[in-house]
Amino acid sequence: MCGIAGLYHLATPKPVDPARLERMADAMVHRGPDGGGVWTGPGVGLAHRRLSIIDVAGSPQPMASSDGRCILVFNGEIYNFRELRAELKAAGATFHTDGDSEVILAAWQKWGVDCLPRLSGMFAFAIYDLAARTLLLARDRLGVKPLFLAPLSDGSLAFASELKGLLAHPLLRREADPLAVEDYLAWGYVPDHRSILKGVEKLPAGHYLLLRHGAPLPCPVRWWDISFAERHRGKAADLEAELLHHLREAVSSRMVADVPLGAFLSGGVDSSSVVALMAEISADPVRTCSIGFDAAALDETSYADEVARRFGTDHRSRTVSADDFDHVDTLAAMFDEPFADASALPTWRVCQLARESVTVALSGDGADEALAGYRRHRFHHAEDRLRRLLPQPLRGPLFGALGSLYPKADWAPRPLRAKSTLISLASSSDLGYCQALAIVPESGRQALYSPQLKAQLGDYRAEQPLLELMARAPARSGLDRAQYADLAFWLPGDILTKVDRTSMAVSLEAREPLLDHRLLEFSARLPENLRIRQGQGKWLMKQAMRRYLPEPILFRPKQGFVTPIAQWFRGPLAETARTIATSATLARTGWFDPSRIGALAEAHISGRADNSRLLWQLLMLDRSLTRLKIA
Repeated sequence: MCGIAGLYHLATPKPVDPARLERMADAMVHRGPDGGGVWTGPGVGLAHRRLSIIDVAGSPQPMASSDGRCILVFNGEIYNFRELRAELKAAGATFHTDGDSEVILAAWQKWGVDCLPRLSGMFAFAIYDLAARTLLLARDRLGVKPLFLAPLSDGSLAFASELKGLLAHPLLRREADPLAVEDYLAWGYVPDHRSILKGVEKLPAGHYLLLRHGAPLPCPVRWWDISFAERHRGKAADLEAELLHHLREAVSSRMVADVPLGAFLSGGVDSSSVVALMAEISADPVRTCSIGFDAAALDETSYADEVARRFGTDHRSRTVSADDFDHVDTLAAMFDEPFADASALPTWRVCQLARESVTVALSGDGADEALAGYRRHRFHHAEDRLRRLLPQPLRGPLFGALGSLYPKADWAPRPLRAKSTLISLASSSDLGYCQALAIVPESGRQALYSPQLKAQLGDYRAEQPLLELMARAPARSGLDRAQYADLAFWLPGDILTKVDRTSMAVSLEAREPLLDHRLLEFSARLPENLRIRQGQGKWLMKQAMRRYLPEPILFRPKQGFVTPIAQWFRGPLAETARTIATSATLARTGWFDPSRIGALAEAHISGRADNSRLLWQLLMLDRSLTRLKIA
């Protein structure tokens, strides 16, 4: 894995300072500690930091094509590079290295932008064509690898793998975008259509930009999308066999590396499935690692140990303290933008453990999005059945009234927390799913905001871009649109951002076989009753993995990494919660009502309500703004 950066002058090909590029790349040295390089030409400059994974001794970057016409900087892995290399070689291409970087260059020269659908992998790269004087910027289908962009006042476009690469450029404006604050409070992260800084953008997943000197900055072009509009026909047993084939292919293709390789193992269905298939393929014991907690309610290591014994893995585990709250500033530094998914902390910890013995680790991310594995998918699917039975004119007033009367019972067992379900049933299918995804509902956000921020936001609400995305989704049902939203919105903004930053922080390459695009495209066409059945999500996958995994692993309730922030804010972080309201950084923004934040903190500390997620969001926003020096 690597870090890339660059500058491109759109109008006038001004000289590019190599030292400036080097500073941008060195700000991301954690992404590539094994080497670096800078290349400049008239009006363009490319920089690279390398983490050596394939062709360790060769493939330095920036890399020139065999004829010297094109220059590449590349972050990621192309898993089918050997097949592409053979095809290109048969067509007359010449290769001087054994890695995937040179294959991208040859593919670009052979097929132009049509090379992108041929690439199977995770990537963000830039190719400068000296003869055509064009710059191609491209990002992989799902957005596994990031790419930040910013037009600068000198007429150049700057780009980098992380925001900190752009922050190293002295011309970057550091003004916060209030719309990003609304997005962040709703979702807990700044989604890919926005950045915390005005003027900074993210190249969307599955898109490319083709820039030309003398031409205006174009809009990104979509080169891939997933469709839920078709359905497979055939017997469940045949589709199960086909799903298992895709799973095997996805795992085996991601086991190519010239450095030590292993896997994260939580003991859940997804990571256990990946490890099972790795063990089937590998002649040597698979290296696995897991993190446990000293709080029994949060610890899953017994399940991971069971899977490790079952497949004879070389397993390492470590128990960390549930009171691991003294790394808030470390997390803020990793993510640059505010990021409030508290599972980032244990994810970082398991990446640290993995890096002690491997350079590449396979994860189980992606199956929940692809195969409807989240609890919210099951709820949404059931709610849509009721929506079909009751027309909106009857359903809206009925459930709206019930939802407004029902208490917000944070203290109650889950089945008794019906307020959100009632409110969802009063809404349309798409709006109901948006409400299920939101951490802070619109009413809660508005209650926090100052008149100044409300004026800046105008009519904008964070739900609008997601509702628009769902409305134009190639889909046949509410469940389809929900999964499409997860893959296109939530996955790149939350899950993949979390894994990229926490793994790259320790110079570890994380690979997601369950996000293989062929597996996703197959899964998107499955009938709904093969995704959700008998109250179980990922139903067909669980059937396919019965031959590998025992029932307690396949069918136990999903847990995932849990961080005890509710307890922290009632214990060691209670004073921190109280000081959020009076934070100098947040006060300077003028965005919030301090008395409202103070009341939320006191209600949480006293146990009257659970406001922990909102307090964590505000704390991470405060620390991020302080580090970015933009408020």
